[in-house]
Amino acid sequence: MIRKIATLFIAAAFMVGCTNVDPVTGERTRNNTGTGAIIGAIAGAAAGTLAGGDDRRNAMIGAGIGALAGAGIGLYMDRTYQNLRERLAGTGVGVTRVNQSQILLNFPADLTFDLDRDAVKSQFVPTLTDVGGILREYAQTTVDVYGHADCTGTDAHNQDLSERRAMNVASILGRGGVIRERLVAQGFGESQPRYQPCDAAGNRRVEVYISAFQG
Repeated sequence: MIRKIATLFIAAAFMVGCTNVDPVTGERTRNNTGTGAIIGAIAGAAAGTLAGGDDRRNAMIGAGIGALAGAGIGLYMDRTYQNLRERLAGTGVGVTRVNQSQILLNFPADLTFDLDRDAVKSQFVPTLTDVGGILREYAQTTVDVYGHADCTGTDAHNQDLSERRAMNVASILGRGGVIRERLVAQGFGESQPRYQPCDAAGNRRVEVYISAFQG
């Protein structure tokens, strides 16, 4: 049964654990040292809303971020897409152009989380920080972080786990430079498996939708 989706605006304060890591090399590791955690969050946009609601729109305008319009949307997202593809090549992060105004980043389970864990693997933290740095350069976008779990455990446990995964990824993106007004973290629990059986490792994932902030 699909559970109610919890949508959260990322709060101003972030708390990130210290880690000693090498620069991003593109190599995959199994290191599962814990990373960041969000100190707090504020209830936000309605369930299932990809680009957030009026609260986020008003917050972004208040932060001085101008909306895109017309042909400028496609050109802006073209540049964002090409930059992400070039700078994330070899990291294992999937970069997909969904449509003219939206890009999807997929962070696979074997890179990001261990089974039943919400802490981002330490060797993946530099990649996420890099993503935050790229997205900082393209501020006229909203950033929706979607957490997912497999079906191991109860529905309630997996819902909570998916929310914590999304929040932890969002906290690292914030450390990389994405301002809180652009960010929403949301958990889907086990309700949207991508692979079968539903306990497959690939269902432990975080997806980030980057959408043009439109006028």
